[in-house]
Amino acid sequence: MISVSIIIPVYNEEKTIIKQLGLINQKKVQLKDYVFEVIIVDDNSNDRTEILLKENKELYDKYYRNEKNFGKGYSVNVGINNSTNDIILIQDADLEYLPENYDNLLKPFKDYDADVVYGSRFKTTEINRVLFFFHSIANKIITFSSNIFSDLNLTDVEVGYKLFKRKLFEKINIKENSFGFEIEVTHKISNLRKDLKIFEVGISYFGRSYAEGKKIGIKDAFWAFFCILKYGLFKIK
Repeated sequence: MISVSIIIPVYNEEKTIIKQLGLINQKKVQLKDYVFEVIIVDDNSNDRTEILLKENKELYDKYYRNEKNFGKGYSVNVGINNSTNDIILIQDADLEYLPENYDNLLKPFKDYDADVVYGSRFKTTEINRVLFFFHSIANKIITFSSNIFSDLNLTDVEVGYKLFKRKLFEKINIKENSFGFEIEVTHKISNLRKDLKIFEVGISYFGRSYAEGKKIGIKDAFWAFFCILKYGLFKIK
């Protein structure tokens, strides 16, 4: 039996978090070959997220609330440090990434003894919502730049779905508090790649508009390039 820790960083997701947890629990029932724990890390939300989570404790296993708003990377790290299962699965709290993808994301661990699995919104035949042209171009430029220094052939380095064997985090130290986590973990994993089996699988994606609550913006793109230089070119540990 393969054990999975689903880590959900949350910040002001009162409109989606309960529905997302419901979908996760439905998928858990369907996946008979796995056991799960659901860990929520609330990044000091100031809407009704905390209230809703406390009213629906049956939907998750562990809940942590940051003392202030640190960022996604910090919250993921809190989840990893409090996880107990063999595989870490990072799940966003909004409905851009749906648990229907778990079958494909977990398959490489079950069938091929994977160490790392990334989803991809660009390497897929699944359903994807059409949104921002320049977002997709920026993502491809960031991914291409990251690949140059990591020597990986990923198609979507900024994807929300990233899965790892938990023991890998005994070898790497995550420092980025923000969305820079996506680049940092990729390059630190790439430094170990000779000993790892890394896979990428296509996923469905239902991106949000900014009116619907999308949080990532242009400053995060610039920070991603900074992190590529920091962890890719200069190999900061």
